[in-house]
Amino acid sequence: MAAADPQPPLRDSHPLDGAIRAHNTRLAEGGVALRLERRGQRLGLRGPLPCRRGGARFRVQRISLGLAADGPGLEQARSQLRRVQQQLQQHSFDWAAWGCAPAEAAGSVSDAAPAPRASAPLREAVQRFEQGFFADPRRRRNPAGCRTTWTSAYLPYLRRLQRLAEQGGLPLGLPLLEQVLESYPLASRGRQQCGTALAALAHQQGLALPADWGERAGGYGLHAAQFRQLPSDGQILEWIERIPNPGWRLAYGLMATYGLRNHEVFFTDLSALAPGGDRVLRVLPTSKTGEHQVWPFQPEWVERFELPRLGLDRGLLPAVRTDLRHTTLQQVGRRVAEQFRRYGMPLTPYDLRHAWAVRTIHIGLPDTVAARMMGHSVAIHTRTYHHWITRRDQQQAVDAALARSRAA
Repeated sequence: MAAADPQPPLRDSHPLDGAIRAHNTRLAEGGVALRLERRGQRLGLRGPLPCRRGGARFRVQRISLGLAADGPGLEQARSQLRRVQQQLQQHSFDWAAWGCAPAEAAGSVSDAAPAPRASAPLREAVQRFEQGFFADPRRRRNPAGCRTTWTSAYLPYLRRLQRLAEQGGLPLGLPLLEQVLESYPLASRGRQQCGTALAALAHQQGLALPADWGERAGGYGLHAAQFRQLPSDGQILEWIERIPNPGWRLAYGLMATYGLRNHEVFFTDLSALAPGGDRVLRVLPTSKTGEHQVWPFQPEWVERFELPRLGLDRGLLPAVRTDLRHTTLQQVGRRVAEQFRRYGMPLTPYDLRHAWAVRTIHIGLPDTVAARMMGHSVAIHTRTYHHWITRRDQQQAVDAALARSRAA
């Protein structure tokens, strides 16, 4: 009987396959369910993602990144995977940001189709809107924050606008704007941001919106699960012990004490923490929402987390690239979130920010003041923390009524 032909040695069918397998192995070891994959000469992601037809279920699906299967493309794909993972953890993942309408998927695994080409008048309107957005003198003072806002809070919704216009053959007008808004689930963050973006576009085009547009677009708050998941003060003090690196412990302390965004840790004037300082931090104009001041809550945490050391030497913070000529605010923030995951922290950086906000509500700080410290509008503050604000206001009304009754 003739000997069987020897099996040919296993080899990669593409030069990147080995690197992709190695990266996916590290993801699996870290408990991350998402995976990189190569399909022909393009790279994409695959894993459990929110059902595109809505609901709380997750299904294994693909995101086509449109990146070439080469070295630079692989690095970008890794970055995009980290971005998706962060959005999933913060309950902010939105298919629109990845070029897909929610109901586009027919099967459990399908590629994200490229957006159709919109009509020339609509493309021109969107281009004029983009030019006006970046020409706004208020935004030109903070170009890094302006780019971040455009990419995350406007562009995904304008892309969906163009896609639905192409699919339905609708011109730019109220019926199209309403169709785009209604394509987002009620009480979702995406719906609120879509409403804001479309309202700005309508204003530039001179289109009148219904009086209840803001009400129809708003109404989102923290994801329902986060009501239960926000850490208590005791847990915040306990969980810092899981961080072995002194620099990252200081970063954690800053976010917990001052409610800073991820990237704001590295774009804040810390000199007020030095001995004799008033401990009121100034978030720099280069941050996402520009310059604002913020006070510590709880004040005793300044000493508890050894933050005065940063007033003397901010170099004690982790070495993170902050030159906005070579990075973005999103990449800086992503670096912080990645480090939290690396240490196996049972919370996200934004959980510290939300916990700070809820703490100010319980203390009784006026919403206008808290919103200013957090660098967002009172409307956003009220929508995001509606649950706790309502509870506080009701408790105050009950206390006042009881006081009047006793006095009578």
